[in-house]
Amino acid sequence: MAESDWDTVTVLRKKGPTAAQAKSKQAILAAQRRGEDVETSKKWAAGQNKQHSITKNTAKLDRETEELHHDRVTLEVGKVIQRGRQSKGLTQKDLATKINEKPQVIADYESGRAIPNNQVLGKIERAIGECPLNLGRG
Repeated sequence: MAESDWDTVTVLRKKGPTAAQAKSKQAILAAQRRGEDVETSKKWAAGQNKQHSITKNTAKLDRETEELHHDRVTLEVGKVIQRGRQSKGLTQKDLATKINEKPQVIADYESGRAIPNNQVLGKIERAIGECPLNLGRG
């Protein structure tokens, strides 16, 4: 046991400063004093709520008169779905459960508020046995 010296400590590696410590003003000043290269950059709008700046194109967009909107299913599609559902004796909730959709989806399709989705229309078609798809694609 005489070979080992209990007073010496061997450090295998020393951790550098963490990111927060390296960014502190004190760490930057110490690095500058040692003559190391320090790169600093100012963040744009740092600490402010300026995520969305108003550009000159905003006024141009405001003057735009063309209305952009998604096509909706027609009322004829809604009537076909409603007739098919009622002929099977199903409520909107029953039909929705049968095709694994929310009841609001069926209500939207029947009222003409839904954006056509061929996957949903296909499930409705299989459930009620009528084809509303031809009307919905027009």
